[in-house]
Amino acid sequence: MTQAILFVCFILGGTALLSWPLGRYMAWAMDPAGGQGKPNGFTALFQAIGGSVTRQEQGWKRYVVSLLGFNLVLFVTCFAILALQQYLPLNPDAKTAIEGSLNFNTTASFVANTNLQHYSGEVVMSYFSQLAALMWLQFVSAAVGLAVLAALSRGLAGRALGNFFVDVQRATFLVLLPAAFIVAVLLLLTGLPMTFHGSVVATTLEGIQQTIARGPVAAFVSIKQLGTNGGGFFGPNSTHPLENPSFWSNVVQTISIIIIPMACVWMFGRIIGRMKHAAVLFTVMLILMGTRIAGAVGFESVPTQAFNDLPITQDVGNLEGKELRFGASAGPLWAVLTTSTSNGSVNAMHDSLNPLTGMMPMIGMWLNEDFGGVGVGMVNMFLYIIVGVFIAGMMIGRTPEYLGWRVEAKEVKFAMMGLLSHGFFILVGTAIFAATPWGAATLNNIGPHGFSEILYEFSSAAANNGSGFEGLGDNTVAWNIATGLVMLFARFIPIILPLAIIGSLSAKRRATESSGTLSVEDGTFAGMLTATVIIVGALTFFPAATLGPIAEHVTLMK
Repeated sequence: MTQAILFVCFILGGTALLSWPLGRYMAWAMDPAGGQGKPNGFTALFQAIGGSVTRQEQGWKRYVVSLLGFNLVLFVTCFAILALQQYLPLNPDAKTAIEGSLNFNTTASFVANTNLQHYSGEVVMSYFSQLAALMWLQFVSAAVGLAVLAALSRGLAGRALGNFFVDVQRATFLVLLPAAFIVAVLLLLTGLPMTFHGSVVATTLEGIQQTIARGPVAAFVSIKQLGTNGGGFFGPNSTHPLENPSFWSNVVQTISIIIIPMACVWMFGRIIGRMKHAAVLFTVMLILMGTRIAGAVGFESVPTQAFNDLPITQDVGNLEGKELRFGASAGPLWAVLTTSTSNGSVNAMHDSLNPLTGMMPMIGMWLNEDFGGVGVGMVNMFLYIIVGVFIAGMMIGRTPEYLGWRVEAKEVKFAMMGLLSHGFFILVGTAIFAATPWGAATLNNIGPHGFSEILYEFSSAAANNGSGFEGLGDNTVAWNIATGLVMLFARFIPIILPLAIIGSLSAKRRATESSGTLSVEDGTFAGMLTATVIIVGALTFFPAATLGPIAEHVTLMK
């Protein structure tokens, strides 16, 4: 246990320290003028590339229209590449066309920054599809989230939102590409392959020939982790020895999951000019995530019940579904981080986690706010802030304000729509598939664990996560269409509504904060915000949790 604690502290502490200078750099990259002076050389370059449409300041409605139009182009382009991959280059293993519903699901998944995979990449995708469609979307979908956070931050600072197309270019070329290049080099040094050659045939010591898939893995994995995308080059994701070969590759990838989401909080604070407020938000997020990590590592220190009748010593916790080269603690740590940040990659099979361990990543997807995906995690937290500030204002008998902006019924309605829509997509989808052959016929387990598999799949789709309890046979037309639609709606509704809130706030006169204004830079605000997150999450999802992981724990764990 001591070793597990030290490893967790090393990852979280080290990443938190690195996120501070990265957040400073990201604030410069995404908001170079800081509301003052003329655009810098990069902005001028991006405007020259984008043309006249990038030189216009956009209100929230035009920003949203640009965002949706851009993502529609992404969807059509990716769908076409996957549908025609058999005719396109970089296909040394002669991959054939992808079935229509799987194509829809995959395209929706990568456009929505979810990367839910109902396929094995090395079996289905050509190199061109992996690079020109999927890896490309891992950059631009993450850039969309970062752009939205920058626009929201400018709006809260009382400035124009900016231009969506310029923001996407800033996020892609100034933040994600340089970071991905650095991480790709580190991953190459730890043993990940990077080649355009096809599969290699090896002869084992027993004389059996084995086909080993390979490809441009290091480049793909770097943005998979940094962009909180999570889609693996190989089907087993980061449990695969060529996608995550060693302890140090595991460390690099684990840090990569959370470093940009952490830095987004500092970027937000710098753009709005309230670093103490950002520190409070960072602390709340870290406490919520740290609590789940402690729970996951603790629950996973208990041996799995599947080994009870085997004559083996079980003093190292649950090793079922784990890679021995990482140990028992790296799996639950990764499971919580990957679901706290909407990443969705895995270095252990979540379906093999002990019941309450498996509930920890589900809670991360249900709350969907502590650090979260690139950009959108902080945007989701903004919805909780609006609700929390409104409740606190009503409790003390004052008109609620946030950073000088008066929060009224309209803004609260938008915030609640965003929060409740998340639960709606998860719970309604789970109920339908649990009660029909669409879900029941695809289960590999019965009882509470089978229910958890369905619940996890819809939680993952709605949280733009992409991981799964992979005992589920999810590559069916029903699953592909249902989760594809959930991914699209759950991606863009929580993006559009916060921008609408900013538009509503910006139409008001900003008040000067006084001694009677609710402070957003102290422990009272931190406690109120934490309580808001927990209460909203518990009221929405606790009944479902009792039918799944809690019931399984009570039934099976002795």
